[in-house]
Amino acid sequence: MGKMGRPKSDVIKDRIVTIRMSDEEHEKLKEYSRKHQQTITETIKEGVDLLYKTRN
Repeated sequence: MGKMGRPKSDVIKDRIVTIRMSDEEHEKLKEYSRKHQQTITETIKEGVDLLYKTRN
């Protein structure tokens, strides 16, 4: 019998980023994520992509 579990990804995601936010900033982030049915991680990644596309 083969291995069980999630298959390995081609892109290894082993970087962890931590930021400090005010309560107000965190609430805005949670609200946006909830409204758009995304995780907080997905929302932040989308924001980074948008900044990169518009300011680079």
